[in-house]
Amino acid sequence: MKIKSLFQNITIKQADVFTILIIFLFTMIFVGLLVEEMYEEYERALEKSYVIKLDDNISNIDILAQNQKKLKSLLIKTVLAIVTLSFIIFAIFLGLNNLFNKLLQRDTQTFLDFFKRAVDREEAINPNTIFFQDFKVMVGYANEMVHKINEQKNSLIELNLGLEERVKKKTTALLQINENLEKEKIFSQDLLKAQKEFLRYTVHETNTPLSVILTSIELYLMKNKKDRQISKIEAAAKNIFSIYDDLSYLVKKDHIEYKKTVINLENFLRSRIDFFKDVAELSRIKFDYYKTSEELHVYFNQTKLQRIIDNTLTNAIKYTLPNEVVHVKLEKLGAFVEFLVSSKSKIIKDTDKVFEAYYREEKSRDGFGLGLRLVKSICDEEGVEVKVSSSDSLTMFSYKFKVMGD
Repeated sequence: MKIKSLFQNITIKQADVFTILIIFLFTMIFVGLLVEEMYEEYERALEKSYVIKLDDNISNIDILAQNQKKLKSLLIKTVLAIVTLSFIIFAIFLGLNNLFNKLLQRDTQTFLDFFKRAVDREEAINPNTIFFQDFKVMVGYANEMVHKINEQKNSLIELNLGLEERVKKKTTALLQINENLEKEKIFSQDLLKAQKEFLRYTVHETNTPLSVILTSIELYLMKNKKDRQISKIEAAAKNIFSIYDDLSYLVKKDHIEYKKTVINLENFLRSRIDFFKDVAELSRIKFDYYKTSEELHVYFNQTKLQRIIDNTLTNAIKYTLPNEVVHVKLEKLGAFVEFLVSSKSKIIKDTDKVFEAYYREEKSRDGFGLGLRLVKSICDEEGVEVKVSSSDSLTMFSYKFKVMGD
């Protein structure tokens, strides 16, 4: 593993030096073996010559020594020739190896410089500057790769510029919209403020003429007999007075505290039925009030209770079919008293929406649909349970109040 790791991190120059050393080592081994072989042949030849001389009874030692000297000289010349030739061959190989390595390094460096420059700018490699054919093939792939990368880079730059421009335009548009919304908000607030001021002024100025009308009707009836025309005027005035009370409550509810008192619910309900009796009769409708034998008291604000009862009764008068009866009932249920108003009317298709502001199932009917919305808000504030049911035979509104003393 260590050897493998070493070779994975080796450079071309280091590999080149390592290769030269290996070749040089093998050259030396080859020369050594060759010289050793020649020396052994020399020994054998010398021994053979010595034996032959003994066999021939030659006693001339000088001639033998001279022959040995010639053989040794020849051996040395031959060894020197072999070594010289080996070094010449090694030098030639070394030169060729160095030449090819330089070409290889040049081609490799060309690629390295190319990829380094490609980070900042698109610049292709000239295939004619590459020596090796294998690298020339790689040049084509490298140029194509860098060209595609630069195309994508340019596309991304254009896309980014386009996005920046669109973001700027969108931001400008949003700022303009926000400015317009702010202006509209200020205008709406001013309009709402003016509307509230108008309502406050209207409610304040309406109270006096309404009181004068109702008082004048009472004074007139004390001296004269009631006729149909007076009944119509009185009913219309009472309707207006009920609407006035609603508006007055809406204007004042956020500015004053409505304190609670002990109220006899039966007496209070009877007084409100008597108030709307003429209005009901004018619409050819009668009230049928079921009086309980117990005295039922609730701890409630009188203004809020009146808004619940008045709007429920006027709503029943408005939608009950002609010549029908509006049944009104108080019923004690444990610690609670239930106030029920029922009559025969057109079926309410969506009982959940009758308490929404401006909702009216019959568009032809007068009014803004605010009365029952006001009733629901009061009931939610005071914890009064409200239920509505409607069928072909009967429509019923019920309110459950907490009874005093239980």
